[in-house]
Amino acid sequence: MRILVAEDERFLAEMVAEGLREQAMAVDVAYDGAAALERLAVNEYDVLVLDRDLPQVHGDDVCRQVTGTPVRILMLTASGELHERVDGLNLGADDYLAKPFAFDELVARIRALARRTARPLPPVLRRKGITLDSARRAASRDGRRLPLSPKEYAVLEVLMRAQGAVVSTEDLLERAWDEHIDPFTTVVKVTMSKLRSKLGDPPAIVTVPGGGYRL
Repeated sequence: MRILVAEDERFLAEMVAEGLREQAMAVDVAYDGAAALERLAVNEYDVLVLDRDLPQVHGDDVCRQVTGTPVRILMLTASGELHERVDGLNLGADDYLAKPFAFDELVARIRALARRTARPLPPVLRRKGITLDSARRAASRDGRRLPLSPKEYAVLEVLMRAQGAVVSTEDLLERAWDEHIDPFTTVVKVTMSKLRSKLGDPPAIVTVPGGGYRL
């Protein structure tokens, strides 16, 4: 799951981004509306967490320009008044959350919105003895709990959701990391090696020469 957080309060933006990364999401951050639109033009996001009162380009204008694209919009605002919520939804936002908010609720709303952008899949995925419970962010194999890091979980989730299709290294970088990752990095190979070790035998992940990886 890839998220863009557009929030001009830098401390809040970084806190939200770090928390979402711990939930195995790939997160980019923009501190104004112009930067948000630039990132939206070049990257594919599942959900845009959009502060309504952004500088340079107002959050309302960002919302208007994004409406009609696949990305889902969760609008944030300091006001929880009914007319504010109605205005935000009428602009094209898919959901609305007033500040201050509980982080757990933010995560739940993001996951709910992301499910609308993807082909419907059950909340619990199973393949080759591996069980992935997205609601609890827990993974196991043949009943043995897998102590995965957030990135290992994110990679496994991408492979599970592919349902046997080959996933390229580029796709893994796009879905499990953020825009600051070096495209020539070996981080995918390193993470894949650690994930394979934790999954144990028999080997579950197949390397497809020139193609990527398949579960």
